[in-house]
Amino acid sequence: MIPITENKVKIFRTLNIAIQKRKFYSRFMKNKPSVAVDIIIEFPDNDSIILIKRKNPPYGWAIPGGFIEYGESAEEAAVREAKEETNLDVELMCQFHSYSESWRDPRGHTISIVFVAKGRGKAVAMDDAKEIGIFKENNLPEEIAFDHKRILKDYFRMKKFLKSLSLDFYSINKIFSED
Repeated sequence: MIPITENKVKIFRTLNIAIQKRKFYSRFMKNKPSVAVDIIIEFPDNDSIILIKRKNPPYGWAIPGGFIEYGESAEEAAVREAKEETNLDVELMCQFHSYSESWRDPRGHTISIVFVAKGRGKAVAMDDAKEIGIFKENNLPEEIAFDHKRILKDYFRMKKFLKSLSLDFYSINKIFSED
């Protein structure tokens, strides 16, 4: 029989607590949604937007975007993802909307914070993008991934509304961000 010392008991309890915490956090974190950003990039004539054709499932055309990394703000993630997928430097004009329905991403429950941005530079398909396209509202592709068709519909509807008021996304951001 192996003698059980007080030190061994402490080590056993510590390990047992660590194992229980890991099981709890593993179970707990599996039920948490992921947080992502999508960036509607207006380029180059203000009536066109950039979409990427995805290399990975779910396939189809999509608004450039991706997951927020730990320690990163949504705004930082939007700028990074735009650069990684399109090679464009972007100026974020505003946070447009968030979409959180559990069905919107077949890979799992994902909350997306959508930004509107102006793009600068030469658009090149990079990272998860197989192809890049510049589209207007009247020539959007049929095969659009996730719930991006709905997001684009909301975007174009809001754009028309703002235009009827002689406003744009940039001016809305200025109105609400001034002190």
